Amino acid sequence: MLSFGVTVLPDPPYQRLVELMQLAEQHGFEYGWTYDSHVLWQESIPLLALAAAGTEKLNLGQMVTNPGTRDPTVLASAYATLQDISKGRMVMGIGRGDSARRYIGQKPVKVAEFERRIAMIKDFMNGREVHWNEKDLQLKWVRDELPEIPMHVAGYGPKALAVAGRVGDGVIIQLADPAIIQWIMATARKAAEEAGRDPDALQCVVSAPSHISDDIQDAREQTKWFPAMVSNHVVDLVERYGTDSEIPKELTDYVAARKFYDYNDHSRVGAQHGEFVTDEIADRFSVLGTVDQVKAKLKELESIGVDQFNIYLMTHGQEQILQAYGDDIIPEFAGVTT
Repeated sequence: MLSFGVTVLPDPPYQRLVELMQLAEQHGFEYGWTYDSHVLWQESIPLLALAAAGTEKLNLGQMVTNPGTRDPTVLASAYATLQDISKGRMVMGIGRGDSARRYIGQKPVKVAEFERRIAMIKDFMNGREVHWNEKDLQLKWVRDELPEIPMHVAGYGPKALAVAGRVGDGVIIQLADPAIIQWIMATARKAAEEAGRDPDALQCVVSAPSHISDDIQDAREQTKWFPAMVSNHVVDLVERYGTDSEIPKELTDYVAARKFYDYNDHSRVGAQHGEFVTDEIADRFSVLGTVDQVKAKLKELESIGVDQFNIYLMTHGQEQILQAYGDDIIPEFAGVTT
């Protein structure tokens, strides 16, 4: 059954993030996420602590953190601490690093090192002993009665997706195109199976903007920043694998028209770097339109095995979007008669 999450930017004032997460919880959302890009926005770890204190049921985490900007031992300890504060409601989303690293002049963490680090983090934050930097380490204060902190791994390319399959509890997919989602999950699940893991246990978490409006053109214009954001990762894939690879052309072809990207407008409505995005790409990558159109797209995502749909809440009318989902969409997917 499809569950629902929301991602709120850690923009000042910090009270706004808590307010929107509380509202999401009231409207039946199960997950509250935020970005981890400590220069572009406020530092998100303390904001998650405030969100944990201000909510009761919402599962909380970063969409996504990385093990490069953050030392793995510090990141694991932060999540273990937040797990204590939240009484067991944390979930980690982690990737190789985009804006958090590129904006300060660093590249995404190399894939092999990424796998080594996140495998350690997964054990360490959940109280298990690890061997790290030639030392045996353990967070001995982790409470045994708390549930395991799940780790969902973000990726697009075959190598990163193989890491998700070998290490992660789920895959974070930052787009809502069914054909691409199916390829991504098949790639990750193949790696899970080859590693002796249950491929069907791998969760599918889809993250994308969703703007509900009768004015489809306005909805597209408000969300064209999103395929432009995704293009940062796709450009890297094209450079590594070329234009003729196993990666679906539905994912790679559109970046040929990209001209530039300005991280100062990262995830902002109206960002000029989104001008190359066509209406067709906007429709495929996001979940846009009337309530009925949004329901139809979400039912399609559910039918291909998506476990969670997470709204990137970076458009206008944020309260109205949360209310529309709470009133008209989430109850239907929960099997509740409205």
